[in-house]
Amino acid sequence: MRFLLDPEQRAFAASLDALLTAANTPAVVRDWSRGDHASGRALWSRVAEAGVFALAVPETCEGGLGPRPVELAVAFVELGRHAVPGPLVETVMAAVLLSGADPGTAERLLPPLASGRTIATVGIETSYALDGDAAGLRLSCSPDGIRLSPGHGPVRPSLDPARRLTPLTPGGELLLAGPLTEQALAWARLATAAQALGVGLALLDRTVAYVKQRCQFGVPIGSFQAVKHRLADAKIALEFARPLVLGAALTLRPAEVAAAKVAACEAAYGTARTALQLHGAIGYTAEYGLSLWLTKARALRTAWGDPHACRALVVSAAGDRRW
Repeated sequence: MRFLLDPEQRAFAASLDALLTAANTPAVVRDWSRGDHASGRALWSRVAEAGVFALAVPETCEGGLGPRPVELAVAFVELGRHAVPGPLVETVMAAVLLSGADPGTAERLLPPLASGRTIATVGIETSYALDGDAAGLRLSCSPDGIRLSPGHGPVRPSLDPARRLTPLTPGGELLLAGPLTEQALAWARLATAAQALGVGLALLDRTVAYVKQRCQFGVPIGSFQAVKHRLADAKIALEFARPLVLGAALTLRPAEVAAAKVAACEAAYGTARTALQLHGAIGYTAEYGLSLWLTKARALRTAWGDPHACRALVVSAAGDRRW
C-alpha cells in the first residue's frame, strides 16, 4: 500500500519546515540543555500557533483541531528533523489523557495546551518525567489514577542533554481514575515514532552532504562503494518505516503503532550509527551539530516502550489476531 500525503498535508509539513529552519533550532537546543528555556518557550509558542498541539485536542474543546493523528505524525516528523527540544510527545499524551476527563477538567486544562500557553509532561510513578522543570502541567500516572502533580524533584542528566529528567512530586488532584490508557500510550508511541523518523532523515541528509565534502586519497569518501552501501541501507530502513508510521496513524491500533515505533526508532538508531562512523571523530564532539540528533535517536529508541516491549505487543496481537 502506498501512503501519499495530500496537498494540504504537504503544505503543512513545508510550512513547519520553513518555520523551524528560520528558528535556528540548534541554538535553541543548546539553551534548553543548559536549563535556559526562554528561546525554547518562544519556539514552542510558534509551533503551537501552527496548530501542532491542537491536533491532539478534540474539536469540541476551545482551540482544538483534532483528533487528527495523521497530521500529528506529519508534524512530528518535522519536529524530529529539526531536533526541537521539550516534552513534545508528553504534551500530546497529556492532551489525549485529559480528553477523557470530566468536562470541567477538560475545559480548564486543554485550551492552554492547544494554544501553547502551557507545556505538559507525563511521568509514570517511581520513574522520571521529561522536562518537569519546564512544564506547567505535570501528570503523574499510577495504577489507581492520573494526578496533577504539585511539583518536581531535582533535575537529572540524561543521555540526550536536551532531555532533562525530573521525578514528580506525589499526590495532587486526581484527574482520572484508573491506569494509563491504551489510547494515550498509542498516541505517545506514534508521536515518538514520527519524531524518530524525522531525526533519522536529518542524520541521513547531513551525512550525505558530509561524505560529498570529506576527501581521502584525493576523492570524496562518498564515492567509495562501502560508504554508498551504508547510506543505502540507512535510506531503505527509513523509507520502509515511513509507511508503517502513516499506516499506524490511520488506525491507531496498539500493535500497529508498536510496529511503527520499532521500525522508525531502529531505523533512526541505525542511521545514527552510520552517521557517526562516516563522520569520524568530529561526530563525537558536542560543538558539532550532529550530536544533537545522535543523542536524540538513542533516547527516543526506548521512550514510551523499548524495542523488546513493542515487539512483544506485536507478536501477542498477531497470535490472537487482534490486528
